[in-house]
Amino acid sequence: MTVYENWERLVRATLQREQLRSAGQRPGQSASGLAGAVPPSLGRAANIDAILQAADEIEDEDPNVARILCEQAYTMSQDLDPNSEGRGVLQFKTGLMSVIKQKLAKKDGTTFNRQHDIEHLWKFYLNYKRRYHVEDIQKEQQKLRDSRIFTGEMEARVLELRRVYSTLRALIDVLELLVGDPVTDGTSRIIMEEVKRIKKSDAALGGDLTPYNIVPLDSPSVTNAIGFFFEVKAAISAIGYSSDLPRIPSEFKVAVLRSMDMFDLLEFVFGFQRDNVRNQRENVVLTIANAQSRLGLSTDVEPKIDEKAINEVFLKVLDNYIKWCRYVGVRIAWNSFEAINKSRKIILISLYFLIWGEAANVRFIPECLCYIFHHMAKELDVILDQPEAAHAKSCTSNDVVSYLKEIITPIYDTLDAEVKRNNNGKAAHSAWRNYDDFNEYFWSPSCFHLGWPMKKDSSFLLKPSKRKRTGKSSFVEHRTFLHLYRSFHRLWIFLFLMFQGLTIIAFRKGRINLDTFKIVLSVGPSFFILNFIESCLDALLMYGAYRTARSFALSRVFIRFTSFSAVSAFVMYLYLKVLDERNSKNSDSTYFRIYILVLGVYVAIRVIFALTVKIPACHRISNLSDRWPFFQFFKWIYQERYFVGRGLYERTSDYARYVAFWLVIFACKFTFAYYLQIHPLVEPTKIIVGLQGLTYSWHDLVSKGNKNALTILSLWAPVFAIYLMDIHIWYTLLSALVGGLTGARARLGEIRSIEMLQKRFESFPEAFVKNLVSDQARRVPLPRQYAQESQDLHKAYAATFAPFWNDIIKSLREEDYISNREMDLLSMPSNSGSLRLVQWPLFLLSSKIPYALELAGACEDTQTDLWNRISRDEYMAYAVQECYYNAKNILQSIVDDGEGRLWVERLFREINNSISESSLLVTVSLKKLQLVASRLNALTGLLTRNETPELARGAAKAVYDLYDVVTHDFLTSNLSDFFDSWNILAKARHEGRLFSRILWPTNPELKEQIKRLHLLLTVKNSAANIPKNLEARRRLEFFTNSLFMKMPPAKTVSEMMPFSVFTPYYSETVLYSLSDLRVENEDGISILFYLQKIFPDEWDNFLERIGRGESTAESLQDSSSDTLELRFWASYRGQTLARTVRGMMYYRRALMLQSYLERRSSVGVEDGYSVADFINTEGFELSSDSRAQADLKFTYVVSCQIYGQQKQKKAPEAADIALLMQRNEALRVAFIHVEDISSSDRIIKEYYSKLVKADVHGRDQEIYSIKLPGDPKLGEGKPENQNHAIIFTRGEAIQTIDMNQDNYLEEAMKMRNLLEEFGGDYGIRAPTILGLREHVFTGSVSSLAWFMSNQETSFVTLGQRVLAYPLKVRMHYGHPDVFDRLFHITRGGISKASRVINISEDIYAGFNSTLRQGNITHHEYIQVGKGRDVGLNQIALFEGKVAGGNGEQVLSRDVYRIGQLFDFFRMLSFFFTTVGFYVCTMMTVLTVYIFLYGRVYLALSGLDSAISFKAKISGNTALDAALNAQFLVQIGVFTAVPMIMGFILELGLLKALFSFVIMQLQLCAVFFTFSLGTRTHYFGRTILHGGAKYRATGRGFVVRHIKFAENYRLYSRSHFVKALEVALLLIVYIAYGYTDNGASSFIILTISSWFLVISWLFAPYLFNPSGFEWQKTVEDFDDWTSWLLYKGGVGVKGEHSWESWWDEEQMHIQTLRGRILETILSIRFTIFQYGIVYKLNLTGNDTSLAIYGYSWLVLFVFIMIFKIFTFSPRKSSNLQLLLRFIQGVTSIGIIVAIALFVAFTDLSVTDLFASILAFVPTGWAILCIAITWKGLVRSLGLWDSVREVARMYDAGMGMLIFAPVAFLSWFPFISTFQSRLLFNQAFSRGLEISLILAGNKANVQA
Repeated sequence: MTVYENWERLVRATLQREQLRSAGQRPGQSASGLAGAVPPSLGRAANIDAILQAADEIEDEDPNVARILCEQAYTMSQDLDPNSEGRGVLQFKTGLMSVIKQKLAKKDGTTFNRQHDIEHLWKFYLNYKRRYHVEDIQKEQQKLRDSRIFTGEMEARVLELRRVYSTLRALIDVLELLVGDPVTDGTSRIIMEEVKRIKKSDAALGGDLTPYNIVPLDSPSVTNAIGFFFEVKAAISAIGYSSDLPRIPSEFKVAVLRSMDMFDLLEFVFGFQRDNVRNQRENVVLTIANAQSRLGLSTDVEPKIDEKAINEVFLKVLDNYIKWCRYVGVRIAWNSFEAINKSRKIILISLYFLIWGEAANVRFIPECLCYIFHHMAKELDVILDQPEAAHAKSCTSNDVVSYLKEIITPIYDTLDAEVKRNNNGKAAHSAWRNYDDFNEYFWSPSCFHLGWPMKKDSSFLLKPSKRKRTGKSSFVEHRTFLHLYRSFHRLWIFLFLMFQGLTIIAFRKGRINLDTFKIVLSVGPSFFILNFIESCLDALLMYGAYRTARSFALSRVFIRFTSFSAVSAFVMYLYLKVLDERNSKNSDSTYFRIYILVLGVYVAIRVIFALTVKIPACHRISNLSDRWPFFQFFKWIYQERYFVGRGLYERTSDYARYVAFWLVIFACKFTFAYYLQIHPLVEPTKIIVGLQGLTYSWHDLVSKGNKNALTILSLWAPVFAIYLMDIHIWYTLLSALVGGLTGARARLGEIRSIEMLQKRFESFPEAFVKNLVSDQARRVPLPRQYAQESQDLHKAYAATFAPFWNDIIKSLREEDYISNREMDLLSMPSNSGSLRLVQWPLFLLSSKIPYALELAGACEDTQTDLWNRISRDEYMAYAVQECYYNAKNILQSIVDDGEGRLWVERLFREINNSISESSLLVTVSLKKLQLVASRLNALTGLLTRNETPELARGAAKAVYDLYDVVTHDFLTSNLSDFFDSWNILAKARHEGRLFSRILWPTNPELKEQIKRLHLLLTVKNSAANIPKNLEARRRLEFFTNSLFMKMPPAKTVSEMMPFSVFTPYYSETVLYSLSDLRVENEDGISILFYLQKIFPDEWDNFLERIGRGESTAESLQDSSSDTLELRFWASYRGQTLARTVRGMMYYRRALMLQSYLERRSSVGVEDGYSVADFINTEGFELSSDSRAQADLKFTYVVSCQIYGQQKQKKAPEAADIALLMQRNEALRVAFIHVEDISSSDRIIKEYYSKLVKADVHGRDQEIYSIKLPGDPKLGEGKPENQNHAIIFTRGEAIQTIDMNQDNYLEEAMKMRNLLEEFGGDYGIRAPTILGLREHVFTGSVSSLAWFMSNQETSFVTLGQRVLAYPLKVRMHYGHPDVFDRLFHITRGGISKASRVINISEDIYAGFNSTLRQGNITHHEYIQVGKGRDVGLNQIALFEGKVAGGNGEQVLSRDVYRIGQLFDFFRMLSFFFTTVGFYVCTMMTVLTVYIFLYGRVYLALSGLDSAISFKAKISGNTALDAALNAQFLVQIGVFTAVPMIMGFILELGLLKALFSFVIMQLQLCAVFFTFSLGTRTHYFGRTILHGGAKYRATGRGFVVRHIKFAENYRLYSRSHFVKALEVALLLIVYIAYGYTDNGASSFIILTISSWFLVISWLFAPYLFNPSGFEWQKTVEDFDDWTSWLLYKGGVGVKGEHSWESWWDEEQMHIQTLRGRILETILSIRFTIFQYGIVYKLNLTGNDTSLAIYGYSWLVLFVFIMIFKIFTFSPRKSSNLQLLLRFIQGVTSIGIIVAIALFVAFTDLSVTDLFASILAFVPTGWAILCIAITWKGLVRSLGLWDSVREVARMYDAGMGMLIFAPVAFLSWFPFISTFQSRLLFNQAFSRGLEISLILAGNKANVQA
């Protein structure tokens, strides 16, 4: 091999890396070579990649031509980028030049002659065309195209020749470039004529190579049937260029192979990008076509779109615009709906879609799009009245027309400038305008001051300066807990007033009289004062928007503030007068009457407005009252008016349901509150108030003369805290009950075991046909002779059901959940044969025949009795009948000789007569039936194999043996003698002709019968364990159960609603590589090893499927195809994109199957199809019509945001995504392409939104490339990723799917039904989001995964069921909900994207939909798979992310508006199911703090004993009730209640109880307590300081040990510090508190707190695999000490150094408000020192303040001593020696001093320990305050000392936690017990989890 050849191989290997990865290609697919390495900057401008692909194709055929093509490609790249400035261009040119140099030398050493290149290339071109008969193929295709009827006859040939066309096109392009201009000779002239001819008339060449998405609109194609559909042709015709449209100037060019249409006009007028026009042209065509098909009109007439279809699309698309015009009081852009014709409606629809399609980030500002559309539509209206079209002035600058540049870019630039002010999300929300602020600018008529074209100096486009910020809209997201009160003030006012009223009644001993009534009326002033506080918050929290807010909003704030302040003062004055009258005995009650009158009038007004605004039945009156300004004004004061949030009322019946729900809760809550919370505290309170002269053990500063107010506060505070949150407990209990009843009513859980499935299988076909099969497909053609009987109807149902059921079973086999044998047993016969009996799957009939034979053999009764016994098992009866009929049919089919056939016919005639005469027992001997069955079994066993002469002889002998046994043993003597004496048989028997010839079965139906009969006779094991796999069982159980649930009937595929599936992807795992699967962690565990142990049955099934039964994973690497299958097998068991794509593509497969069978049924038997033809679905995936119909209805877009960058970096993810596109032809990938453009002095980045698919070569084919105004990521990454790609989706619905989800074929079959729910009756508004049930597939191994799975499943089933009905407050909680696409894309999209505030982007889609009068429903007859986090750290990060997101929601305008605009009861439902859940969670933890700090106050102040003795508060009922409620919430009992109800509903009562007990034994209470801390920490911190962010949890599943240091870093501040604080409070309380019954009382009272401490400290180690293994513990200690002592520095991450981690932990404290709050909170730690110093023996009874001062002096001395011990000079060695001496002397001095103090003073040893309790928290307080004011401390030079103190504290906390872990690690059985605890699910499945924990290496060594 020459050097050049080696060099070429090297260059090619480098350039082809993306395509030539070993597992990155389909088997048999050729590499795309040099073409795959073309840089994007070159590929966009020319077809260099196609030319190089052609060179690769013909390299072996003609190297000279390949050289010419390569040289031309190099020339083109040089022309495009002469300086090689584009990314990757220089490397590409270098490699290409090297290849060209090698080609310049022939093998014999001579060189090529370039002078004859043109002639050589032309000759090759002509030969190429002749060789492949291109001319003939083009003529045939043109005939087909002219016929306007699509057939599949040419498709196969055209698909084979696509590469030929591609090569031909490349040759023509190069010839054209080589000839150049002007043309000089004859050959060149001929070539140019050929070029022109092809470009003008070669439709096939253009049609099959021009990139298109779904419909080939730019050029026709005969390879895609979609263009031949009636509705598509009609839609294309509808957008055509009609005669009433203005003429477009001739210089405007359109595609050669497409007629001019409306989109060309809009492109010319407004300067839309060409690819945006192409994209939206297809979008509009598909939208109109699908609207037409849904009308179900006849397709026999000429293609024409019905007016109804146009009107439907028009009103959907422009509905928000029409509402906006009405709101701002402007006339719409057309005269009236009736006045505009169909053509004008289509052009307005097209205009809106074009505006939206190129709007980029402005799509998040929907009313801005309305504004733009309004003006552009008016411009268009003027232009349409002109004879010739002209450019729109608004989009034109310097004679260049560009919508992007003139309209979108200025808005984007302003958005970008505002985003830069947010400091990457760290700045306050009030400091910059977000998307909502920009959008709300257009909610006022003043928005028209912006003008058109938009004024650059308007306030809307005003960019913020460095010092001066632009104003917000009328809402400012200040970071404060006050938003909770402001948004939900009605709830808090209600709870406070009820508490006040109940407390008054309790203090009045329950007496209800006039005097009590007067006191209760004190709620009046309270009500107005609380409302006044809310109005103050309105004014305060609007700071930052006063300059720019609407005057109406400011006026309302001012009016409410002044009115409530005045009314509050007036009512308070009146009530004080009423109290004076009450105290005065001779009063005439005048003020009381006035007071009652004032309150009565106010209440009446509020009730009237509540009825008219909130009550559905009165809303019409409310609308009528808007005519009067008086009512308008008061309604406006009562409820603020926005563009969103109007009309948030429900149907009266729905309203009554959720009101009743809450009235039940209130009745329970307030009864509990009165009798168990408030009433028991009354007497102790009275006693404490009356106590006088109490002695304090400390220097009291605040409690003298205030009637022991702090003591009363410490008593009431925990009870009041529980009172505020226990409403959530009652909500949980009632929602569980209602959810369970609703689920039972919906028939959930009717089939919950494989036994139930088997019993009810007979009813499945009818249920399936009635629910999931369209009317058209139900018309199953049956033979006419028996089409009316009931049995035949069941047969028809079974025949329709069979192909669907079998495809479901086939998919389970493809997914390796079942084996080949199980597939055979589960598959259902086609039921299309002559047998009238329904044939059921063998798993229902297995072992039935052997058992029936036993019954028959033991029969001593009559035939009727025997049949009755058999018929008790209906499937046994089916099996017996089928066995009999099959045996008869088989024998009649295979016996060829006449005599034998006569015997068969006579035998069965005799038996049939006997059966009909009930004399079977007289005719045959049933005891010999077993012998007959064995002979028949032997025969069928032979016939199931392929024919050979030897087998044929054996089969003939088997038939004869069967004849012999039947004649002489089975039949009674009379019949036996008859057959023996029958002359014909006797003669044939003597001559040896009887059964000598057998007709070997060739008919597929007959072969299937033989196989089935053989299995019926041989399968003896029970079907109870078929299928074995638990996941396969669960799926089949759920699917069959769902067939009996209520769902809309299915439309035909052609009439169903079209939909898209949309998956955002960033950089997660696409497909596991071999190295990913084989790499081992520190325990020697690889992913593959783990999967083999966790899924052993699926691994065996996989090996069986690929034909490698006993192979090992290593042996599979010998075959590239097996290696690829292995990668997919593993990836389908992880949370990978490959799994998601496979699942979502089941939608297309289901639609193809459904469409295929519908088309078959539409022709019927009369048209030449037999029943078998109709049922046969083999090859349905290759049907052109079915594929086209599926593509018309389903689109799947994966938005791989950085796919372009991954390709440029040759990342493995890019190749894996390309592989997914190659394997799924309907998959589309959207991504952001970044291009560097050289300007005069800098590089400018240009951003493009691109859509690609795989072409015929398996390479990426760019379909659309739409330029963006700038970097699309201005907000949160995921919603911005969704937004850029949503323009490529199609249809009327869109399903949002995350990339950790899965789908199943059987569920995909129900999608048609689900989509019909958009037209269902769910209230006064049609559904806009359809909620779906999810199945969490990651809960099958560890206990943590199981807890998380159960918790998540409970919420996505029972929880959301109740939210949707009856509460009507279900939102969008993520995926996999289905959106009304047209509704949402015209209202801001499917998520919100403002930085940080919309961190939980998904739920805002639900908020937005609800506020814009949408309706969100929930449906449980369909499910989608979902992965969840499986390790404690992953779970904690996920819960932290969600809790932080909820903290941001508290601040958001969406939550505020829903809280304000919902009626009271619906607001309650909303609060307690969104942010209220986290508020109640936080209150649960705060209750512990409130209780313990109160107790510590009593203990340290010395009041505990006196008050406890006199007031008897120790065992108080109220306190016990509060603490018990807190404890039950803490350990997750109320979280578990919905879970248990779900278990009962779907698993049964016994399984539910068993699961609950197992959960408790696996310490789920510890897990829930720990999760409580996680949620509380992140929720509270987010509201206080911010810091909410997306936390990558990782989606791996390998069980691994987490190091101690890693756990400490993650949980130190969220759990450990708080747990140790609670522990300190408990120790102080136990040490100094008083109790009547000693330690036992302390334990009972504080058990919940101790449980919380233990859970928060040790749960991370308890749930850590191998957490108590001694070797791991030793390694963890070394790792932790190394981390603790390692110095930080620049670039050192927190995971490597304590110092770096410590600095990172302080990053959340950014603002002055945050520092002040943090300082206030830190002061609480000083109470320990203040109280304990007065408890020391040393201080005696002295309570002077000087004692406390001396304690600070002692603390200062200790700090100085610590400084001496930690000081380390860096330079002088002499100083080092001196320092050691001083440290030694100091140590001795301290010991001596302490000993002397103990010996000669009252200082005791217990005082020393008490001092530690005092000084440790004080030191922590000082440390926290120093960290808070870091800048000040650093300026004082104390920062290094603070850091060392902090290190000491972390070291101490770590040792406290580590010591018990290390101690338990000494005992080996602890580790064993922990493994069982963590992995009980795995043990119960018999898995070798010990091998996984021990590690692969250990296992191999063993």
